[in-house]
Amino acid sequence: MPPITKISKSDIVNSAVEIVRKSGIDALNARSLAAELSCSTQPIFSNFSGMEELRVAIIDRGKKIFSDFVESAMTEDKYPPYKASGMAYIEFAKVEKNLFSLLFMRDRFGEDEEHFEIGDKITARVKIDNGFDEDTAKLFHLEMWAFVHGIASMIATGYLELDTELVSRMLTDSYQGLKLKYGEAQNDRG
Repeated sequence: MPPITKISKSDIVNSAVEIVRKSGIDALNARSLAAELSCSTQPIFSNFSGMEELRVAIIDRGKKIFSDFVESAMTEDKYPPYKASGMAYIEFAKVEKNLFSLLFMRDRFGEDEEHFEIGDKITARVKIDNGFDEDTAKLFHLEMWAFVHGIASMIATGYLELDTELVSRMLTDSYQGLKLKYGEAQNDRG
């Protein structure tokens, strides 16, 4: 009798993430995952109580992939760190359309607020780079992120194609405008 291959929880999540990357979350079900793993559905349900628990694990892995992607961009010298985070967010939407959609374009009604540690680092960067207080840095980043997310969403859905140089210019323009607005507002309070 041939030895039984043990399929780990990590193997299952890795294969599930690959299905999502290739075909989107709607393509993932127990049968498609079992086919990807070359096994029955038994190992899936031995490791997870159901597909919802697996979906949560996929989202967690997606968050890690996204955070690593952004952090890597922020440590390169191509752009200043804050701009690099926005450029990376948009690039992630371009190269990981399905993961981007799962993380940032799904219905979240009734879910707890998601937390990405990278967001705290980015807000801290705004505070340090501009000398803003905590509340100003958060609002600045929220406005900037809404702009970046709009571009990324249009790219992820195929609505718009923009070259990197134009995106870079757009982010600089938006950043400079917000910096001027919030810098003047902070000076008025000081």
